[in-house]
Amino acid sequence: MTGRWIAALAALTLGGCAGEAVRQTETGPVIMGSADRGAMLVEQKCAGCHSVARSGDSPMPSAPPFRAMGVIYPVSDLQEAFAEGLVTTHPSMPAFELQSTEIADLIAYLERVSGTGPGV
Repeated sequence: MTGRWIAALAALTLGGCAGEAVRQTETGPVIMGSADRGAMLVEQKCAGCHSVARSGDSPMPSAPPFRAMGVIYPVSDLQEAFAEGLVTTHPSMPAFELQSTEIADLIAYLERVSGTGPGV
């Protein structure tokens, strides 16, 4: 029985280590996003209007393709807008409130799909 408790405790401890990667910058810690999780997020919340892939037209012509966003402006600059709650004048776009990990994942995905992120 003691072995099972040790194994359970180890699993819980390691599970806590599997959280978000954090990078220390001059301005403080920054959560490192996952472009793979970001891809799932944009498929669920954004693909109905935006092209979220490296090619193809947006289902809604007035919705810019995500691959163009990093070319138009630095994607990392969107972090504050996402944190405050993304609201647009575009009447059919819903307001979004994203958690900090979702924002980091979305930024990582936008950098990947636009080819503007680090290491791309």
